[in-house]
Amino acid sequence: MKKIFLFAVLLLALMLGGCAQGKKANTVNEKINISQDTVVLAAPRHLAPGPKDGMYCSKILDVWEPLITHNDDGTPKPCLVESWEMRDGGKEWTFNLRRNVYFHNGTHFTADSVIANFDRMKKGYKRSNFYGLNLNVYYPTLKKYEKLDDYTFRLTFAEPNINQLYKMMDFGSPMFAPECLDQDGHFNGIAIGTGPYIIKENVLNKYVRLVKNENYYGEKAHIKEYIIRSIPSAEVRYAALKAGEIWGVLDINAMPPFLAPEVLKDPNLDLHVNKSTMTRFLNLNGKRFPFNDIRMRQAVSYAIDRNNLVNGLYLGYAYPTQNVLNYTSPYFKEFPVVYDLAKAKELSKQVLGEKRCDITYIINGADPLQKGEAELIAYWLKDIGLDVTIKSMEYGTMSAAMRKGEYNIARTQQGLPNGDPYSIIYTFMMPDGARNISASAGYKSDEVVRLMEEVKHTVDENRRHEIYNRLQEISIQEVPMCPLYNDKTLVAYNKKLKNYKALIYGVKLEEIELVK
Repeated sequence: MKKIFLFAVLLLALMLGGCAQGKKANTVNEKINISQDTVVLAAPRHLAPGPKDGMYCSKILDVWEPLITHNDDGTPKPCLVESWEMRDGGKEWTFNLRRNVYFHNGTHFTADSVIANFDRMKKGYKRSNFYGLNLNVYYPTLKKYEKLDDYTFRLTFAEPNINQLYKMMDFGSPMFAPECLDQDGHFNGIAIGTGPYIIKENVLNKYVRLVKNENYYGEKAHIKEYIIRSIPSAEVRYAALKAGEIWGVLDINAMPPFLAPEVLKDPNLDLHVNKSTMTRFLNLNGKRFPFNDIRMRQAVSYAIDRNNLVNGLYLGYAYPTQNVLNYTSPYFKEFPVVYDLAKAKELSKQVLGEKRCDITYIINGADPLQKGEAELIAYWLKDIGLDVTIKSMEYGTMSAAMRKGEYNIARTQQGLPNGDPYSIIYTFMMPDGARNISASAGYKSDEVVRLMEEVKHTVDENRRHEIYNRLQEISIQEVPMCPLYNDKTLVAYNKKLKNYKALIYGVKLEEIELVK
């Protein structure tokens, strides 16, 4: 165990060493018109990919709002709808809209706006850098959507949709002004939403400028203007933060764990941590030896010391798990995380005998943490007869290799577009699940199929929890994929800002204030 810990510490030191050499901040701020009322932040990716993206921008920019969002415990919370009613066992849902809401262009948000957005979804899948907009995924078996009056609309389904509210949360029900959409449902310019901030300028892959929506129906934002810069390098983001060129970071992986100690050393900076919707997995090719044998998948899971991985490599800024469901889900059940090398060796020997097996482990080369993590996992897997070759790939190439089954292990991730546990379990564990197919997992369980059919029609909440608990248990026992850990959201910021708090995804821009 000591040797494993020292190995993790060495990998961490190498990453910190790269930071310690000092990377200068990109002085792009000099080329941006910044007033004294402007707060400059940064993200590792461009948060407003623009008209070709189905969402135009991330929800965390507070430009557009959904019909339904989430409470802190992951349960549905009203946003642009005030209330709802379910009838006929979930075949019919009626929604009452919030009144006195206006889009950024001044048009009134009404049931007609909702119908226009459903018309848009009906025109086909809209791809996104965040979560794609897919009517069939978020509104399965939808037969009809209709306006009842100016502030009421109804959805009618062919089958009961007990969990419909969860499907509609956040990325499941974004609302845009019809005027910013063309006849095919694509954006014809800047996205126009109802949120507390308006996009004033968007320079792709450089920055997006947000200005305060003075006509927002809710509590008004405090900061008049934001510039959100795109800075892919974690070290450059940190250097910019330390130099005062930016005052905070946001988005997934905005501040990686290995830089957290550096942030906390600086008296001008601080760090806030929360849970994250992102789960990191190992996908195992279940259509190719040796992972077409459940015992070998189980052996891999037992051989990985997740607690050591999280504490040694991620400094505790992650949450070890073997569960298919993310810990922000209200249906998440806590199971003990088991590391049992003796059991792993026993199972592996049943499959391999006295032989060893060469394994190809593919990673996303754009993620700086994946290589060190893969080397540590490869070190563990050596003990169970697996000789690992790590291959770093561009993400598109990696995805293609997984679809073709040209790999053994792949490091991937899954976030939560909404709070629906059914969708996540379906994608990994059902025979026609998207991730099951795209990862060549080849997983099939008659019990999973039966339970998923039952939960789809179950109204009783206690029984629903029982079913989801059993499905999570199966995911741990049969390892259709091998979860490693749930992320934690880390945001670093200058102490000149207050209320800069990490959410499970992003920060709440409208609540941030300047320290007086």
